[in-house]
Amino acid sequence: MESALTDRLSHTDPVVRRVALMSLLDELDPDAAEPILIAALQDPAREVRLEAAKALEAQDSPDAVAGLLKALEDAEYSVREAAAQSLSAVKNPAIGALLLEQADNTDAGVRTAIFRALRELRLPAATVPAVKALSDEEARVRLEAVAVLGWLKAHSTLAQMVVLAKTDPDAEVRRAAVGAIGFSAETLVSKAVESALADSDWQVREVAAAVIGKLGLQELAAALIAALNDSHWQVRLKAAHSLGRLRAGGAVAALCDLLFDPVSNLRKEAALALGDISDPASIDPLFEAVSDPDPDVRKAANLAYCRIKALHDLS
Repeated sequence: MESALTDRLSHTDPVVRRVALMSLLDELDPDAAEPILIAALQDPAREVRLEAAKALEAQDSPDAVAGLLKALEDAEYSVREAAAQSLSAVKNPAIGALLLEQADNTDAGVRTAIFRALRELRLPAATVPAVKALSDEEARVRLEAVAVLGWLKAHSTLAQMVVLAKTDPDAEVRRAAVGAIGFSAETLVSKAVESALADSDWQVREVAAAVIGKLGLQELAAALIAALNDSHWQVRLKAAHSLGRLRAGGAVAALCDLLFDPVSNLRKEAALALGDISDPASIDPLFEAVSDPDPDVRKAANLAYCRIKALHDLS
């Protein structure tokens, strides 16, 4: 290592040490830089430890992961968060065993970070600890455990996930659970998603409306039509989009009404959905919508109008 870099890394001023770490990967190859970054995780200055935790995002060796796992116990929240973020970027499945060893850590912040890191590794071995974490006392841990199981698409966990989607006291966990079960069209999922359309939290209802279209749950078309009257326009938008995906003919009248909603995004989505359904009954309202003041709505309405005319050979 160049003496100038050595001097900067050992400087008494933590700002100088931090700046030296920021340029470390540009001046040294990753293998040479890694032990320096790991050692810097023990620096007395918070800003230096923080920079080291960030820089280790690009490293996924056992030593780097072990250092980041230790940093999850740092006294400073920002350092713990940076370490968690770096761990979540680990792409090496071989590191999974190290992460799983910490799944029962007594610190909720550590448990949260571990499941966040495991999410994209998609390790079947993570299924059991993730299911156990669904009953964790901390909502943030349950949230990350849901994400792990959602990525794994584990059919064996659907029953537990459905319970969370319906009953978890935390709205964000319910929302995540509704989204996570959206890989299966089994009856218990259909019923859970229908129930979620009536959830007290609008974001849960929004996700439920989207999942219905994604799964092609034709039996829930009527529930989606009712959701077009939801108090939040975001829910109405997802319901309109899903009705288009379902080609729900029974929604034509309600979608035509949406063509004149004050929210331009809703008018656009209604036009697109009507184009997907392609019922001649919507041709006149769509023709009117072609003159909408919003250019995106005009474009969507025109596309739908022309499609319906062509499909039904209307002059």
